[in-house]
Amino acid sequence: MSSSPLIDSHCHIVFSSFKDDLDEVVSRWRVAGVKSLLHACVEPSEIPAIKSLAERFPELRYSVGLHPLDTKSWEGQKTIDILRSAALADSRVVAIGELGLDLYKDGNLDEQINVLKPQLDLANELELPVIIHCREASSHMIDLLKIYKKEGRSIKGVMHCWGGTAEEMKEFLDLGLYISFSGTVTFPKAKQIHKCAEVVPEDRFLVETDSPFLAPVPRRGKRNEPAFVEFVASRIAEIRGQTFASVANSSTSNSRALFGLP
Repeated sequence: MSSSPLIDSHCHIVFSSFKDDLDEVVSRWRVAGVKSLLHACVEPSEIPAIKSLAERFPELRYSVGLHPLDTKSWEGQKTIDILRSAALADSRVVAIGELGLDLYKDGNLDEQINVLKPQLDLANELELPVIIHCREASSHMIDLLKIYKKEGRSIKGVMHCWGGTAEEMKEFLDLGLYISFSGTVTFPKAKQIHKCAEVVPEDRFLVETDSPFLAPVPRRGKRNEPAFVEFVASRIAEIRGQTFASVANSSTSNSRALFGLP
């Protein structure tokens, strides 16, 4: 058990891979010292089920949003109205997302931007941070966020499951965003991510699992779960030459500053 509190700043425990042993998963994250979790939403149809999890587990907060690979679920203003209503109806909604751009798995950039911009506008309207998924699309995302900043509509939030270069990371940091590291930081060949974890400012990084995906070493290849966030924090501590407690405390305080988590 970790003696330092941890926050898993991004997980998906509503997924069916947790349906048979969720109580054990919860027990393990509590034993591991995970004091708070942020459950990300990939499409509005998930919201009722995520909300019911937040009612069961008091340490859970959640986001509402539409993932860039789920643009087929987008219904324009109707979708925005659903997200707005859900956010206003429950104080446990602390972010908009998971939103963003993904040109790794899909090439429909214009369609993804048409879904992204109204969600950024909603986050700005509600004064909520965003959870940004960005894969093989950093330049497009940076350009868009720079336009928002120029217009006086700076977006606050986090680059989730960071996998870009240190140069790209600096651009996102300059835009005021936080950087979140997942199990990928424990992969031996992820040199680019290791470099980012080494140089990211102390007050601007989070840790996450992205459960059930991307289980860290030594659980790689298995279903990921929130308890495993301690392996992420541990590897970052090694990379930075810091104690585990220092990384746990910094990432926890950063998560609380960004999302107002308990």
